[in-house]
Amino acid sequence: MCEYCGCRALESIDQLTLEHEAVVNLVGRVHDAHRNGEVALMAELARQIGTVLGPHTEVEEQGLFPALADDFPEKTADLEAEHRRVEAVLAEAAGPFLADPSWPQRLVDVLDLLRAHILKEQDGVFPAALARLDFDQWKSVEAARARAGTGLAQPSPPR
Repeated sequence: MCEYCGCRALESIDQLTLEHEAVVNLVGRVHDAHRNGEVALMAELARQIGTVLGPHTEVEEQGLFPALADDFPEKTADLEAEHRRVEAVLAEAAGPFLADPSWPQRLVDVLDLLRAHILKEQDGVFPAALARLDFDQWKSVEAARARAGTGLAQPSPPR
């Protein structure tokens, strides 16, 4: 992910970026499973992606996007609409995905959208936030993170 603007120095953006990296890795595994015809594995990976994206999306939509909405109303609305598209297909991984032969390709297609979406956030939203958000707005982002938690596995404490 990007390193050019310094936004990863902020814990809030660093955590969102770590989540993006985890999702991109999982997306690569979904593509491998798709090539191998492993639909059940695709569904398991889709559920893992959903676990990471749940709190991630909450932080963006409850903290980051509202702070940017006055300056970028169409962009934030478009990003939220993309969140809904991704969530809808990922949610099918919890149901009878094997009964729908179109689901594996729809999953791959929506994950391609997700990869492009991640680039928009990394290269556009996060640097814009770094430049535009004030102290109180960053506090709102941090409060959203505190409420949402994280979908990433936490490292075990050393013994």
